[in-house]
Amino acid sequence: MKPPKPEKNNQQDLFRQRLDNIINMKHELVLLSHGIDWPRLDTHFGQFFSQNGRPGIPSRMMIGLHILKHTFALSDEEVCARWVENPYFQYFCGETFFQHDFPIERSSMTHWRKRVGDEALNVLLQESLFVALKAKALKPQDLTKITVDTTVQEKAITFPTDAKLHYKAIERLGEIAKDNGIVLRQSYVRVAKQTLIMVGRYRHAKQMKRAKKSMRKLHTYLGRLIRDVERKAFEMGEDLLEAFLKAKRIYNQKTKDTHKLLSWHAPEVECISKGKPHKPYEFGCKVSIISTVNPSKGGHFVLQSAALHGNPYDGHTLKEAIDQYVEDTGIKPKRIYVDKGYRGHDTSLKLHVFKAGQKRLAPQIKKELKRRSAIEPLIGHLKNDGHLGRNYLKGRLGDKINAVFSGIGHNFRLLLRWIRNLFVFILALILERNFSSLHLNLLQQNLKWAS
Repeated sequence: MKPPKPEKNNQQDLFRQRLDNIINMKHELVLLSHGIDWPRLDTHFGQFFSQNGRPGIPSRMMIGLHILKHTFALSDEEVCARWVENPYFQYFCGETFFQHDFPIERSSMTHWRKRVGDEALNVLLQESLFVALKAKALKPQDLTKITVDTTVQEKAITFPTDAKLHYKAIERLGEIAKDNGIVLRQSYVRVAKQTLIMVGRYRHAKQMKRAKKSMRKLHTYLGRLIRDVERKAFEMGEDLLEAFLKAKRIYNQKTKDTHKLLSWHAPEVECISKGKPHKPYEFGCKVSIISTVNPSKGGHFVLQSAALHGNPYDGHTLKEAIDQYVEDTGIKPKRIYVDKGYRGHDTSLKLHVFKAGQKRLAPQIKKELKRRSAIEPLIGHLKNDGHLGRNYLKGRLGDKINAVFSGIGHNFRLLLRWIRNLFVFILALILERNFSSLHLNLLQQNLKWAS
């Protein structure tokens, strides 16, 4: 059922403390919560609930928890624990009185993310830009000059090797087969674990022939288990069929295959080579990032962040990224700055695209093209200060949701810093004026005493 509309409660409570009586109302989180258009967001996310059933959790509660999670780089469990301890978190999420217990289940955050999807979350990214425009941290003309780049959003998986994949397939297929009542001739878990250890030791000692021999043993164990399950399973349930197909895919794939299964629990993971000497391969999916070119007063804001599956070529992602940006913001960019990897772009704004190293440009465009590389440290902040560096959400939908929320968290971090610095600047001006008036009064008194 659609969540109830929040009502303002100005009444006092004999047994509970009002949050506005115990917190600093000039705190950056409080001021940021006043700048967000919560009724608009409540109307937008209310469409994902049915008319019947139990009343849903208030949208402000769920939106606030996710903003706080990605702003401060917390997990679901950590943000729920800090919500109980931190009255500013509670005020940001719409509470009137201080709460001593967390009012919902932690899993409600997961269910809410799956319900709304990734496309609806772009409204939160737009809202962060609206708040920046209202706070004068971002100028409207900054939205017409943009930088586009791609990076890799790594998945929370172990480094994939054939030996580890074979052992995981043996372990999981045997467990699920036993749960479905299949009596196996042998589970191979004990001998497969010993063989896995020996593969690692032989490779470390550079004894490759012995390592390959042990690897062939693992391959044989997995093949025997697959054939045993296939003979004895007359009807496979959904979970057993999924595990059987994964194990068979691992058994049949070769070392140099392009579309390999790299993780048992995350089959959507792709192997991406970006040509980095310190990290030749990354495992996850590509993410397209659009940011401002000129540094505004609040910093470089993320204008769009979207996950791209299928390991596309960078130059082929530009059209989709620009079309989505125009659709979300309603602004047609005048200048688009990209790196040399975007050769062969097919966007309709070809004349507005400028590549790094391009010659014969106007002085203003040359100056802005030098600022294109500012998107690289921005991506570094998205990975180190946010969750873009390691994604723990499940499936392709989790990749898309995490990419959008990483951009939202970065924008709100900039806004919190902008509000904090602005308040300190205003306070310094007030103190300077008070000090000047005090100094003038003392000088006048000294002149009177001297005369």
